[in-house]
Amino acid sequence: MAEYVLKRWEPENTDFWQSTGKAVARRNLWISIPALLLAFAIWVLWSILVVNLPNIGFNYSQNQLFWLAALPSLSGATLRIFYSFMVPVFGGRRWTALSTATLLIPAIGIGYAVQDASTSYTTMLVLALLCGFGGGNFSSSMANISFFFPKAEKGTALGLNAGLGNLGVSVMQFIVPLVMTVGVFGALGGEGQTWIKGDVSKMVWLQNAGFIWVPFIVLSTLASWFGMNDIADAKASFSDQAVIFRRKHNWLMCWLYVGTFGSFIGFSAGFPLLIKGQFPDVDPTRFAFLGPLVGALARPLGGWISDKLGGARVTQWTFVLMIVAVFGVLAALPQHGAGGSFSLFLGSFLALFALTGVGNGSTFMQVPVIFQTFHERRTPSSVTAARAEATKESAAVLGFSAAVGAYGGFFIPKSFGTSIAMTGGVDAALYAFIGFYLSCLLVNWWYYARRNADVPC
Repeated sequence: MAEYVLKRWEPENTDFWQSTGKAVARRNLWISIPALLLAFAIWVLWSILVVNLPNIGFNYSQNQLFWLAALPSLSGATLRIFYSFMVPVFGGRRWTALSTATLLIPAIGIGYAVQDASTSYTTMLVLALLCGFGGGNFSSSMANISFFFPKAEKGTALGLNAGLGNLGVSVMQFIVPLVMTVGVFGALGGEGQTWIKGDVSKMVWLQNAGFIWVPFIVLSTLASWFGMNDIADAKASFSDQAVIFRRKHNWLMCWLYVGTFGSFIGFSAGFPLLIKGQFPDVDPTRFAFLGPLVGALARPLGGWISDKLGGARVTQWTFVLMIVAVFGVLAALPQHGAGGSFSLFLGSFLALFALTGVGNGSTFMQVPVIFQTFHERRTPSSVTAARAEATKESAAVLGFSAAVGAYGGFFIPKSFGTSIAMTGGVDAALYAFIGFYLSCLLVNWWYYARRNADVPC
């Protein structure tokens, strides 16, 4: 493909879209999705690693393990703040290729570190932080794809990119327990480790948790570099985009996205350890991947439904049902180490994951609509100029709200750990989540969902 930079890009022009734009946009989308899937796989790698490290000789406390599970979300969320603004500065094609290539650093590093039980905890903390590269990629990826599609298809396109990209969480939690049981790379991959739990002993190759992604990251980097496009009109400096910090709706959507995506990534990071702590007789690796799987698959559905019914209405019902699902989790928990229903616990959590996926799709559908309405009101004399400004600002808001939302991936696992340390159980953390979801319900209803809302969407 000779033309890497698209000098003309008019997705709202029906003739242009049908003749040229649609095919180019979809090609960029389908290259973006596997790159984002790999990013998510690397980002949440520690959710499975922490379950297995003690069994191969790493002598870490439960609190240290919770830190390792939570830190990638902390660094990933912080990187998202910067990644939010990179696409208009560097170009979507170049930034996607570069950011995908950086995933090689933690993947290879983890592959070597876990082979030696004497590897320092500090080294493990650094590798956990480096996995944040995967988390950062989401903001730039979503901002990039938002430039390619017209308003009528943004919800579906962003839902597909994010939803199928989010599948990386479930794919990782399903694949890693399988590949760690076999010496996939032979002598090149290093020797196996003895895995011990009680009377059970077996050989594992935990390094495959990192090494297995290396060839796919290389292929995805090359596909991004040679198959994607930069959009000339999408160029903007950081100062041009920084106007979003003065937009009220940027901060409101950040709040809502903490409730949806923050819950998705936070529960994904903490779910395996939560199962292990609350139901010790259950193997968490058999069930952990199911939550992120249904959440990821529900995200495109949330975007599609929101394109039909309106994002605010879908978001409103999502938070109502999330509150119900958390009460289901509370009812299922064992009390004082006895009782409890794992089937109700699993079912409630799967419902919660599915709802976060729907909410992820609906909130991201709201953003472009909100900002297009906002700019059309500000500049009623020029629809073209209003749309151009709305597209740039909504892309930056999508990225920045994704950054803020990702902090949920840190706070949720740490909330579970803190709740256990202070009260002996996770109930207090779950009641705090219910309170937060109520606040999201009220914010969305007042500004977007009620009859005379500020910006109905």
